[in-house]
Amino acid sequence: MFQSSTEEVTTGGGGTPESGQSSGVSPLGRGRHDVPVSMDPGSSSSSSRQSSGAPNTSSRRASSPASVYIKCQDVQHLCQDVQHKTQLSHQCSHSNFSDGVGTTCSSAASTSCASVIVAVVEGRGLARGEIGMASLNLKCPELVLSQFADTGTYAKVITKLHILVPLEILMPDTASEKGKGTKLFSLITENFQTVAFTAIQRKYFNERKGLEYLQQLCAPEFGTVVMEVQAKYYCLAAAASLLKYLEFIQNSIYAPKSLKVIFKGSEQTAMIDSASATNLELVVNNRDRRSEHTLFGVLNYTKTMGGGRRLRSNILEPLLDVDTISLRLDAIQELLQEEELFYGLRNAIGNFLDIDQLLSVLVQIPKQETVCGVDTLLLVILFFCMVLKKCTTALLKAYSTSLEDNRFDTILEQIKTVINDDTTYMKGSLSMRTQKCYAVRPNINQFLDIARRAYTEIVDDIAGLVDQLGERHGLPMRTSFSTARGFFIQMKLEGAAFPDGKLPAEFLKVTKQKNSYSFTTADLMKMNYRCDEALREIFHMSYVVICQLLSIVHEHIHCLYKLSEAVSMLDMLVSLANACTMSDYVRPEFTDTLAIKQGRHPILERIAGRQPVSNNSYISDGANFVIVTGPNMSGKSTYLKQVALCQIMAQIGSFVPAEYASFRIADQIFTRIGVDDDFETNSSTFMVEMKEVSYIIHNVSSRSLIIIDELGRGTSAEEGIGICHSVCEFLLSLKAFTLFATHFLELCQLEALYPNVENQHMEVQHSRGEAGAETVVFTHVLCRGRSEERQYGLRAAEMTALPQSIIQNAKAISSRAQQQSDPETQQQRAVHHLATRLLQTARNSKLDQDSLRIYLKGLKKNYEASIQATMQAGDVEEE
Repeated sequence: MFQSSTEEVTTGGGGTPESGQSSGVSPLGRGRHDVPVSMDPGSSSSSSRQSSGAPNTSSRRASSPASVYIKCQDVQHLCQDVQHKTQLSHQCSHSNFSDGVGTTCSSAASTSCASVIVAVVEGRGLARGEIGMASLNLKCPELVLSQFADTGTYAKVITKLHILVPLEILMPDTASEKGKGTKLFSLITENFQTVAFTAIQRKYFNERKGLEYLQQLCAPEFGTVVMEVQAKYYCLAAAASLLKYLEFIQNSIYAPKSLKVIFKGSEQTAMIDSASATNLELVVNNRDRRSEHTLFGVLNYTKTMGGGRRLRSNILEPLLDVDTISLRLDAIQELLQEEELFYGLRNAIGNFLDIDQLLSVLVQIPKQETVCGVDTLLLVILFFCMVLKKCTTALLKAYSTSLEDNRFDTILEQIKTVINDDTTYMKGSLSMRTQKCYAVRPNINQFLDIARRAYTEIVDDIAGLVDQLGERHGLPMRTSFSTARGFFIQMKLEGAAFPDGKLPAEFLKVTKQKNSYSFTTADLMKMNYRCDEALREIFHMSYVVICQLLSIVHEHIHCLYKLSEAVSMLDMLVSLANACTMSDYVRPEFTDTLAIKQGRHPILERIAGRQPVSNNSYISDGANFVIVTGPNMSGKSTYLKQVALCQIMAQIGSFVPAEYASFRIADQIFTRIGVDDDFETNSSTFMVEMKEVSYIIHNVSSRSLIIIDELGRGTSAEEGIGICHSVCEFLLSLKAFTLFATHFLELCQLEALYPNVENQHMEVQHSRGEAGAETVVFTHVLCRGRSEERQYGLRAAEMTALPQSIIQNAKAISSRAQQQSDPETQQQRAVHHLATRLLQTARNSKLDQDSLRIYLKGLKKNYEASIQATMQAGDVEEE
């Protein structure tokens, strides 16, 4: 399937790109690729090492332990520096890696928040359409594998990439322009124009090497994933290329048995395509990308980066499993009922740092800078467990049990055995250097203790030398330190003068600023060199000690992954509970009916700062197609989006803004909203509409939720009505729940033809002023039946400067008689509605016997009334 490869990655060797010459290079990228990702907590400490006179070959060796020793409350500095320098290093090495694999890379700028690298590969020949994906977040050591069959539109690939927000996308060079460009390549580059794209030689997409990587790197507790993906060749091939590529851009490899590997199929979550996510403003506001007026902004009260990432991922990929959703709802309900538990968890979560980012640095071999960051997490766990012990719901109990792990104590004990408790982050290059030197406890390593004594003696000698010089020359000298110069002498003269009017000749490298002089001497320069030699030895021996400590931490790495999982999930649950306290939300139920009583638009509620107009919604198997009519500005689009947003909120396990809510699990959510041209694809308004509807028709299932707003407006009225009628009839043949907003009142006749169609409209009130002028009041209230509003577009035209003759003529031409359905159809509708109500009652009713008897009598009474009204209408027509 793939060419087997054991060769190392090659890089261009002195020839032009056309020459094809190459020479071997190590996977760690020696030579000009050797741009290590520095993780030091401050630039000053990094500069001090450069000024120490250490040769370049040992700079990386000395840098690693230099920032290991950071106390709990100061790990935030480290996290910020890790993020900054990881991005910096990526930018430095990215431009060179394309030569290293004999590939080309697009010069596209990536979004600043992106940190995910994704590898994508597609099967060839008969396997075309089978997609393998592997992604790894540089801030989170979690390798996510996916393999699935996609359609010719590659909707699943594009949607997954939109969810990941990739920093860079890797694909085989045979799929890119070198191979004349496949359809998948064209679609990815078209949809992700601001994302860096890298084409890698096909031989590195090797499933055998991918399986070897997983067996080597996967933590034992996630070992079942390796068995699960053994036969999934394409995701293994993508993983092989991704992990090989990461060795170059990060100049590091992951520690054996330390990586969390998970496999995500496309059947585990509901699918929301990228256009629908944009239309519904799930994570990005369409008017202002920085605005928090999105569903994510409404629900996001998370305290940690991991919690925010999990919430975003859940919004874009809602759950399908009712049991899992119910567990979340139980936990949120308990948090709302137990105020002490809610505030205790929120305070505990606020003390956690970005665990995923600390883990991502911890599991990479050259970057052992976060041991005391782990120390911080373990200390907070104690308070975390105390709070969770008071919970009663299954989900919170499960997380409480998972945190009662002896391995946390083991790791904490090992860290405290090696690292000094009073080690902390300090400002100032000399103070920080001292902290680094003495962070490891004494009597751990004999050679380290000897090197420290030598370093201390040299520093004391330097202080003594400066004191002797001050006494000899009678000048106020003091010792100073900078990263660039090391130890030097500073002197400030106020009204005093030098003997003979100048400094003694033995003072070298003199600089003057006002009354302050800085200089050094030959003896001091020699001492500085000896000090740097001792410092390098301290760093090297510290590195050895920290590596031994980390080997123990790696053995218990799974408990830290469990901690990351628990904190991010609990953070999301507390955030969802917090959102409920901001407004009146209700716990949803899950049946085979969509029923919302007095539902509200969650984003509009946040914008308005008060409760907007609420509406009822009801969609069932017996009435699964709702046509919504009404004038412009009456609230049709807002209502449609409101239903979709409430559906998503319910499926992520959140309460919803309503008095009562019941939902049917939707496996896909489709929207067709907006009437804009697409200049990039040279598509007119109508063509964009047709493409979006075609996508819905080809991918819809009987469990989908479809939102269609204003279809067919991009062409003539006759063609628009024809297209809408045909599309509606196709969707009516399915069991999907559909909300269809339109201005074509002719479509309301579908209610007379199909028993599962229901007409609804947005109510409008009319009033006349003292001058007799008619005014329209939009109530934004949804009512049964078709809209009786006529010529509301012409009313809008009357507000302009159009001549009255034109408006009157338009009114005459647009008038048409209202058609009525025949009595036989009305009877069929009454029978159909009665049957569906009885079926729903049998499936979902929780009423007691007396209440059920009353409800059934009410159904019978309504049915008899409908039949009698139909017969009377038929008699009137005959007369």
